[in-house]
Amino acid sequence: MTAPRIIRRLDVLRAQVAAWKSAGESVAVVPTMGALHAGHLSLVKAAAADCDRVIVTIFVNPKQFNNPDDLASYPRTEEDDARKLADYRVDLIYAPDADQVYRPGFATNVSVSGVSEGLCGAHRPGHFDGVAIVVTKLFLQTQADKAFFGEKDYQQLQVVKRLVTDLDIPIEVVGCPTVRDADGLALSSRNLLLSAEQRLIAPAIHAALTEARDAIRGGADVAHALEDARRRILDAGFDSVEYLELRDAGDLHPLEVADRPARLLAAAVLGKIRLIDNIAV
Repeated sequence: MTAPRIIRRLDVLRAQVAAWKSAGESVAVVPTMGALHAGHLSLVKAAAADCDRVIVTIFVNPKQFNNPDDLASYPRTEEDDARKLADYRVDLIYAPDADQVYRPGFATNVSVSGVSEGLCGAHRPGHFDGVAIVVTKLFLQTQADKAFFGEKDYQQLQVVKRLVTDLDIPIEVVGCPTVRDADGLALSSRNLLLSAEQRLIAPAIHAALTEARDAIRGGADVAHALEDARRRILDAGFDSVEYLELRDAGDLHPLEVADRPARLLAAAVLGKIRLIDNIAV
């Protein structure tokens, strides 16, 4: 199949979307930073099943990187991404030039409190402000009816849902289940940066979360279950655990007991690679 058309200019995008909407067609957007894997493609498949037209955005957003080295090393694989999307019902790829997102003199910020605090928000200062501004821009630029995000970036998903509600942006945010390799590792563009040895260690983060979830469900003390999981991740070969916490599934308030729908969330560092994961409790 032929790869989807790539659009880089906002005026061209808006003209196309206006034509679709004038024909009464619904529009979905799948925001990405590229380096597409099966997790992204599952979002594309869900979007295509739900809407008449599908836009996949590819934009490595500099404002959500608090570490310049992390930004520089982030995989950029646009041609390969386009080939992967050829097998799916994608109407266009919006890969904007930087000046189409952040024009000269750009001076606006979007900040979401509450759900952005702690977890990744504590370890990546400014990260969720960067996510919030680029997502707001992409929603307004694409004028999509629905947006599809993976639950792997669970805190990000809650930030996006909160900003859409608070700012009355007319779009429905759809969360989709995390896609994993057979050994449990959550698919991530960062996995491309793992060495062969690190790749064997990486699934320990999901195994530890699963063990902690089962222990908590069985009545174990939450603090003890979390400490055991943290130790298991370090013993497997991770260099550090940034956080491993039990949070309310909706507002991400910290929990000491699992007395409501909850989420176990973790971030750990392997070499120079930071991996995140979460599971429902």
